[in-house]
Amino acid sequence: MAASNIITADGSHTIKNEPFDELYHSERGAVMESLHVFIGAGFQQISSSHVNVYEVGFGTGLNALLTLLEAQKTGKTVYYETVELYPISLESASTLNFTQQLGVENGLFLQLHSCPWNEEVAITPYFTVRKIRQDATLYKPLKLFNVVYFDAFSCNTQPELWTEGLFTLIYNSLITSGLLVTYSSKGLVKQALRTAGFTVKRLPGAGGKRHMVRAVKLT
Repeated sequence: MAASNIITADGSHTIKNEPFDELYHSERGAVMESLHVFIGAGFQQISSSHVNVYEVGFGTGLNALLTLLEAQKTGKTVYYETVELYPISLESASTLNFTQQLGVENGLFLQLHSCPWNEEVAITPYFTVRKIRQDATLYKPLKLFNVVYFDAFSCNTQPELWTEGLFTLIYNSLITSGLLVTYSSKGLVKQALRTAGFTVKRLPGAGGKRHMVRAVKLT
């Protein structure tokens, strides 16, 4: 499903999903983008000592890896639920250079990919993951979440995911003051989020991109 590794501007890899003809990460920098959008604008905004994270689009596992490392660094405990219909192979994951770029051992990253689907797995004392292999539009999250990483392929590629219906489902799965962060700032995305009940704010995008979005459930 994935083509050969592509080196992005910060030296980290991405790959292309061939059926969708779309990269999993920005060519401006895979690690840079994930740190900016999902960790900086999302996870790091949560003050709780325990954080429930829901990710739409497990993809290469980079966001999960970065969240695991952030949990270890901060001492927070994390429950990480993620839905993915088209997982990459363990073989493809093993060739990605994220851990080399971050200066950490590769074992935890490969464990994220090799652990079974549809089961809670404690990867470390700080980080438990549950990977769900299903269409995100058909899946109802199991818990209430502090933050949602919305990292699906683009609106042009997967328009069925960037809808009021899915955003409403996610809205109902967030605690009050919970956040949704995404790299996309398209007008139709912002409108769908607002219609679902979110308060939407544009933030500076990653790597010179003009904007990204952080949406908040206020009530």
